[in-house]
Amino acid sequence: MLQDTPLTAGQRVAARVEYHGGYFHGWQSQPKLTCPTVQEAVQEALSKVASTRVHTICAGRTDTGVHGFGQVIHFEDPVGRSPKAWVMGTNRYLPGSVRLHWAEPVSGDFHARFSAVSRRYRYIVLNTPVRSSLLDGLVTWCRHALDVDAMHQAASTLVGERDFSAFRAAGCQAFKPMRCVTHCAVVRMGDYVVIDIVANAFLLHMVRNIAGSLLAVGSGARPLSWLAEVLDKRDRRLAAETAPAEGLYLVRVSYPAQFDLPDTPEGPGLLRGWM
Repeated sequence: MLQDTPLTAGQRVAARVEYHGGYFHGWQSQPKLTCPTVQEAVQEALSKVASTRVHTICAGRTDTGVHGFGQVIHFEDPVGRSPKAWVMGTNRYLPGSVRLHWAEPVSGDFHARFSAVSRRYRYIVLNTPVRSSLLDGLVTWCRHALDVDAMHQAASTLVGERDFSAFRAAGCQAFKPMRCVTHCAVVRMGDYVVIDIVANAFLLHMVRNIAGSLLAVGSGARPLSWLAEVLDKRDRRLAAETAPAEGLYLVRVSYPAQFDLPDTPEGPGLLRGWM
């Protein structure tokens, strides 16, 4: 239940944001860009509630078309609103494609990005002969039958602390290509194939580049052993094309228990309970 007790001005607040990435040019605010971003929409709504400018920091900057279900942000409360006022008031000013689900006071050492211990993404592929009209923009479509067992075996080779240069976009600004993947699995649920991956952090386009290569294995275009070879050679040119953005969801960001944040469910119907 949302708390209705006003916070103290200056209190740091964490919040969970859900959004349909198809309506935005990514998360990050870009002053010279005329297309809307999720950060701009959220900050504008928060600022209306506060009657003054509010700046947000997010756990992960998602790309254009990528969806957020468990995105976490933090901001400083400049006026002392209650958690209920932040959620209900902000949602009043947000478009239907964005929603705050909770807002909680946190200690000053909490940081939405740097305090996170892991991020979980799921990539959803509709594997049917004909593309769905109702799911347009929500899933990636593949008409060719996919060998999920081969994809799953290939995905397991990515687990561990590795150099992911082979799946790193050219514009990535990360200082090092090392990332620790703790879980990477592929399952079929009826017409859907789901790639589920958890890591401490991700490089630019890393999940979509991995998804593109796993789809190459699943379609038979590449052998099962090929993915491990690409990883070892650390050359982005050897991997497959980047998979489309619309199938990708940021479903959960995990933090140390000391921050006592609300638990994030597994996601909407397309995501919940598959893993």
